Amino acid sequence: MSNKIRGKIDNKSKADISEEIEEILSVLRRIRIGVTDSEFEIQDLIDDLMTKHEISYEKEYRLAARNRIDFFTDSGIGIEVKRGKPNKRQVLKQLERYTSFDEMRAIILVVDRNVNIPDQIKGKRCVLFGLNRLWGVALS
Repeated sequence: MSNKIRGKIDNKSKADISEEIEEILSVLRRIRIGVTDSEFEIQDLIDDLMTKHEISYEKEYRLAARNRIDFFTDSGIGIEVKRGKPNKRQVLKQLERYTSFDEMRAIILVVDRNVNIPDQIKGKRCVLFGLNRLWGVALS
């Protein structure tokens, strides 16, 4: 991680992080997508929206070997995208790995079908964002 990003992360309070999470969630609520087979389509939509709304981030951010999160904002918020109904145990293991890194201040899990995750992992806020809520109906 660059010193530039590290400095931005270190200077953020929990209130700042919560505010930035809400800003990102507001942007994510603008996603309009039908049922898709591709996690990459969802990532592309998020990429376009975050760029349009001037949220500074890196795509495919490498936390360490074999630990690459889909998006990582300059304030230390990670966004991980999962298509379909993800395996809860595997997702929790992945989120636990990601939250073990100091630079990860919070994480947003974007799924098209909900999976329950805790509000915090390793003292870091975790937020579930279900795309199916945007469709107006729950798909099975």
